[in-house]
Amino acid sequence: MKNLNKIEILILAAGKGKRMQDDLPKVLVKLNGKPMIMYVLESTGKAFKKKPIAIIGHKAELVKSELKNLCSYVLQEKQLGTGHAISSAKDSCVNTEHIIVLSGDQPLITPKTIKNLMEKHLKSKSKITFTTTELPDFKDWRKAFIGFGRILRKNGKVMGIHEYKDANEKEKNIKEVNAGCYAFDAKWLWKNLEKIKNNNVQNEYYLTDLFQIASLNGDLIETIKIKPHEALGANTKEELEILGKFAV
Repeated sequence: MKNLNKIEILILAAGKGKRMQDDLPKVLVKLNGKPMIMYVLESTGKAFKKKPIAIIGHKAELVKSELKNLCSYVLQEKQLGTGHAISSAKDSCVNTEHIIVLSGDQPLITPKTIKNLMEKHLKSKSKITFTTTELPDFKDWRKAFIGFGRILRKNGKVMGIHEYKDANEKEKNIKEVNAGCYAFDAKWLWKNLEKIKNNNVQNEYYLTDLFQIASLNGDLIETIKIKPHEALGANTKEELEILGKFAV
């Protein structure tokens, strides 16, 4: 892909993973013997020959010692949500035109999806392009998706994303969910990140609040749909077990 120097890849890797009941930072929890974030780094490496920036926080030195020079690093001093995490990386993204945001605990994301995401973003000239996945139900292994943000659409257009904890009953029944990989127009991102607030159940600055801002501005939001297993993360041992069934 052309102009790789104009693209920056940010990997969210600051979380504790409290529900995992593990002392390790969540991204270092092992899936089939390998830290989850290593799968993500392998996929980004195959998609773009470019060193990503890991946004680290909880036990930051441990993450650095594990990943060494596979990434550059930005420290998120306090874990105040995904929007705050991305803000922490602003000074490391000077002269960047496009930002890819991935989660360090989403190990099954493929190089093809990361490439497709950026290609759709560049072709459509959207302000935000992101991945979604659609489920027939939230039963069996798919119950891992219950807590995912719901995609709000009107006449096919994305109007916003409601985090599950803040969603009403009607929204909780929506089967299209946020699959957690994003591409942003960098100028638009930095300008609008300053507008997000933390008036929600978690008192956190959600990156996903940008979708409502974009919608209200009439800014273009595009999506690509991916297979459900690619969107899986792991917050609990049970979810890690589900991931293990799909990981090769």
